[in-house]
Amino acid sequence: MGRSESMCSKNRKSRSGLTLIELATTMAVSAFLALGVGALLVGGNRAWLRGYNSAHRQTKQNAKAVMLTFGSIGRKANRLNYIIYNINGGTFTPAVPQTPNPQEVVFGNAVEFRYWDVDFDAADSHQLLDVEKTATAYALFYLDGDRLKVDYGTYPPGAIPLGGGSRNTSDVTTTVLAENVSTDPDIGAFSHTTLNGVGQGCVRINITLTDPETDDSIKVMTAALLRNIWPR
Repeated sequence: MGRSESMCSKNRKSRSGLTLIELATTMAVSAFLALGVGALLVGGNRAWLRGYNSAHRQTKQNAKAVMLTFGSIGRKANRLNYIIYNINGGTFTPAVPQTPNPQEVVFGNAVEFRYWDVDFDAADSHQLLDVEKTATAYALFYLDGDRLKVDYGTYPPGAIPLGGGSRNTSDVTTTVLAENVSTDPDIGAFSHTTLNGVGQGCVRINITLTDPETDDSIKVMTAALLRNIWPR
């Protein structure tokens, strides 16, 4: 083998590996790629956490609880036997129209729904509803300071004495639906439309829930249509 052939063989062997510069460049590119992937993973994780916390923060959970409870109770309530109240201290007064107009929107800070929560009489082979019972239970939604509460009890006697007064607290189950609740100025949490002084059975709720930590607020506006009419 000649000298020139030996030199070519050595050159081919040296070219088959990586030079120090090539190795350093490869490592630098890999490091940048790893940093980029890491940044994407961190950013994605932070975005997921923000979305999760936003969806599950307490104000949103409270808003869902208010709408579900208010809607489910309202839909099964007796349209002819509900009352909206104004609250002054601990005294509940039925909310009535303030003008002589035949149609008016009436506001209040409490509403008492009355509904049926018992099964049919098992001894009655025809499974008929007692025509003398306009309801067997009530749910009183009301504002207590900045908290929205609901009282559950049996009817009669109901939540409030006939004509108004203090709410009944005997054999009552109370649930706090939401805290840090506010209403629009001069407007109560609940309202309905009256025609010649008679409510038409669509009760609305309009409140604002505020997160005390972030000061973020959620507006809760929904309506319950009372579909049951008894007696007809």
